[in-house]
Amino acid sequence: MTPILIALAIGLGVFIVFFGLSRTSPETDTAALVEERLQVYEGKRPLTLEEAELAVPFAERFLRPAVNRLGAMISRSSPGKAREELAKKLDLAGHPGNLTPEDFGAVRIVAGVVMAAVGLGVGFLLGSPALIAVSIAVGGILGYYFPVLWLKQMVDARRAEIQKGLPDAMDLMVIAVDAGLGFDAALVRVTEKYKNALSVEFSKMLREVSLGRPRGEAMDQMGRSSGVDDLHNFIQAVIQSEQFGTGIGKILRIQADEMRRKRRQRAQEKAAQATLKMLLPMVGCIFPTLWIVLLGPAILIIMVKH
Repeated sequence: MTPILIALAIGLGVFIVFFGLSRTSPETDTAALVEERLQVYEGKRPLTLEEAELAVPFAERFLRPAVNRLGAMISRSSPGKAREELAKKLDLAGHPGNLTPEDFGAVRIVAGVVMAAVGLGVGFLLGSPALIAVSIAVGGILGYYFPVLWLKQMVDARRAEIQKGLPDAMDLMVIAVDAGLGFDAALVRVTEKYKNALSVEFSKMLREVSLGRPRGEAMDQMGRSSGVDDLHNFIQAVIQSEQFGTGIGKILRIQADEMRRKRRQRAQEKAAQATLKMLLPMVGCIFPTLWIVLLGPAILIIMVKH
């Protein structure tokens, strides 16, 4: 039982580490720092250097630098194109947990080690040296590739959220523009009304425009980086309307009708696929039960007679 307990302890420790990293918030740390400085201005005793260092959460003081160093070592050994692809995927996923490509690489290594330790414990339970080796290998592979699957799921979920919120946002922009607002003001209304991935993308684009980036360039970058074809087509239509001097209200109305039509088509497509998806549970769950009810008595009668 000792190897099993060690494996479970390692897994629990790593889970606590990354749970603590995910719970750390830069806003909270900034607020605590501001509070300490206000206390100094109020005449209270200033913190010493040791007290200030101990006031920082353990995850930020020790765990985060360790993960960053491990991620930097992995990043130096990985190709530049792979790092760019990973950074793009993290951007598409909305930067979950404020992970950088280096942090994500470190998470994969740690997850592989943890699952290998769990596999070691399972192998000792089975009691065969061959099964121990297989369990370690399978656990390490699963742990190493599980973060990749999780990131892909996050990307798909964010794309679906953007695509789902686009028709409603388009309707609101049409109403705002018809009421006399400009396109930028209509986007601000969308960011105030909705709190989803699409509003986050619009807010990011508006911040870039306010910092001096050309609006067409910022919008084109948003459409390409989102990975959603409907949003990219909408952005290209708006850019072309500005280049050719077409009224933005007309373009928004046409795009809103198109988004509604596409959403209705996707709903009809999913409804058509529902019958095919129902075949598997019907064949696997309902039909065996019917066979048991209908043929069970006949089989019992035949067995009794023979």
